[in-house]
Amino acid sequence: MGIKNPGKQEMKEILLNAKTIAVVGLSDNPSRTSYQVSKSMQEAGYNIIPVNPTIEESLGVKAVDSLDQIEEPIDIVNVFRRSEYLPEIAKEAFEVDPKAFWAQLGVEHEDAYEYLTQRGVTTIMDTCIKVVHSATLGV
Repeated sequence: MGIKNPGKQEMKEILLNAKTIAVVGLSDNPSRTSYQVSKSMQEAGYNIIPVNPTIEESLGVKAVDSLDQIEEPIDIVNVFRRSEYLPEIAKEAFEVDPKAFWAQLGVEHEDAYEYLTQRGVTTIMDTCIKVVHSATLGV
């Protein structure tokens, strides 16, 4: 089947309509890419929820161990984990009914992609959310 990301306009719509982004693998270390990208998205007005069982908090927000611990609706699940973890994360993400699943640059897995798209979840892989946000919304 292969991975085919939505077009730029659809990604822009996802970002325009999103409020809450659950970031799987968000670090509390300011030198890590996950922290820097999530901080930019937080500064752009998104509610960032860190999902990482190894930290207490990141970006001033208490971290949760897993997606199912988040009580509010999740618009985007943004993943900063290695590609081999995507099938498991995709199953967890589907259970919380996000509007989109977004795997960061360098992160992709065809089985996870097929699992989510066959269940109607808009799925973006191997693409930086911050870069798309800057390119489409000019922020």
